[in-house]
Amino acid sequence: MEHATKDAVEEPQPRPQEPGQRGLIHGYADIGEIRLHYVEAGTGPLVVLLHGFPEFWYGWRNQIEPLAAAGFRVVAPDMRGYNLSSRPAGVAAYGADAVADDIRGLIRELGAESAIVVGHDWGGTVAWTMAMNHPEVVDRLAILDAAHPRKLQEGLPHPRQLRRSWYFFFFAAPGLPERVVRADHYRFFRRFLRDARPEYTPDEIARYVEAWSQPGATTGMINYYRFSVRQSQKKAKAALKPIAAPTLVIWGLQDRYLGQSLAEPHSKDVPNLVGVERLPASHWVHHDQAEQVNQLLVGFFGSSGGAK
Repeated sequence: MEHATKDAVEEPQPRPQEPGQRGLIHGYADIGEIRLHYVEAGTGPLVVLLHGFPEFWYGWRNQIEPLAAAGFRVVAPDMRGYNLSSRPAGVAAYGADAVADDIRGLIRELGAESAIVVGHDWGGTVAWTMAMNHPEVVDRLAILDAAHPRKLQEGLPHPRQLRRSWYFFFFAAPGLPERVVRADHYRFFRRFLRDARPEYTPDEIARYVEAWSQPGATTGMINYYRFSVRQSQKKAKAALKPIAAPTLVIWGLQDRYLGQSLAEPHSKDVPNLVGVERLPASHWVHHDQAEQVNQLLVGFFGSSGGAK
């Protein structure tokens, strides 16, 4: 299986199309055997942005500068398996618990005790898990189009949601998904992004293709799904804990992957839910409605008292 050790990851080169080129800092943090690449901008309370599938740190290009300008230290990592971060071998390395441990370690490596955590899609799953497993490092939690694990468990068996989530089970197969997604210049992955409005530009798509083309990245990205499908659902349900952090959910009304019934978590799981904001957007709500999402996030962060 393709993989890269942390020592095999090379420093990235600046790119003219990256947002805020003069203000962006690329960095690495070694968390145990995992090396995480991240992009940083701004000063102030720490905000960590966790990307989803099939994105990488660049998925937050419309948020990094505005949040930094609003007075926050913004850090957007590539999660393990993606782009310039380590791609460990084996499906077992890609459980949400392990990835949440990475981000907890990153927060500490950045010199902070805690952070405001924002997650989209798989990054949202990791953010939910962080808030359950490591509540001491999560000051506030913002979730974009990512169902709480209990809601996803409850919703996935329904036929309509099963049709929406068919790729979960396609990705669970060994070997075949990698061959399919690499064909025709990663057409399979590109199709996931096609409903974004405005459409992703050719330059933006080129950045994604370059990230997907990193050695071992395709397998690493798909392994998140393999682990999710193969894990014991009974054990996963038993591990759920109430989330203490104030939580905001932002959801696209035209999300074609996750139904609207999955947006609002149960009150027993998220007793401090601030609200569920539904916007006219696709699954890529942070792209489609970037300005409104940024306003919602800054407003939500502003009453947090800041990360320590």
